[in-house]
Amino acid sequence: MLIRSDPFRDLDRLTQQMFAAMSRPSAIPMDVYRLGDDYLVHLDLPGVDPASIDLSVERDVLTVAAERRSPVADGTPMHIAERPSGRLSRRLHLGDALDSDRIEARYDAGVLTLRIPVTPAARPRRIAVHAPNTLTARSTPRALEA
Repeated sequence: MLIRSDPFRDLDRLTQQMFAAMSRPSAIPMDVYRLGDDYLVHLDLPGVDPASIDLSVERDVLTVAAERRSPVADGTPMHIAERPSGRLSRRLHLGDALDSDRIEARYDAGVLTLRIPVTPAARPRRIAVHAPNTLTARSTPRALEA
């Protein structure tokens, strides 16, 4: 079996993994967009057991935590290890305009989707413009009458 390897790239990757493991859990990549009266958040969690996903809201912070287990037993030598394993987490600061009591979560094909509704008070609304039935004549300045 032939495996091409760039020692500098491998050293850089190993250094990043070492410092990331020492500092904090790996961040979870995400996309966020607004669709109508909801914000949709898609978080990539491939290979994660849905039972290990933990969602919690405290004040205005939504925390998503999960654990991805290594597919090999401890002590098994890895030739290439690029996929992060262990504890993963992401925190989202929710604004006052979002209804944290009605957040919905769905996990499908390695993607956790959150639907966060906008509060009714923060939704855009139309304001009616009322006009009088008859127009009143404007008075002209006296200087123009002469």
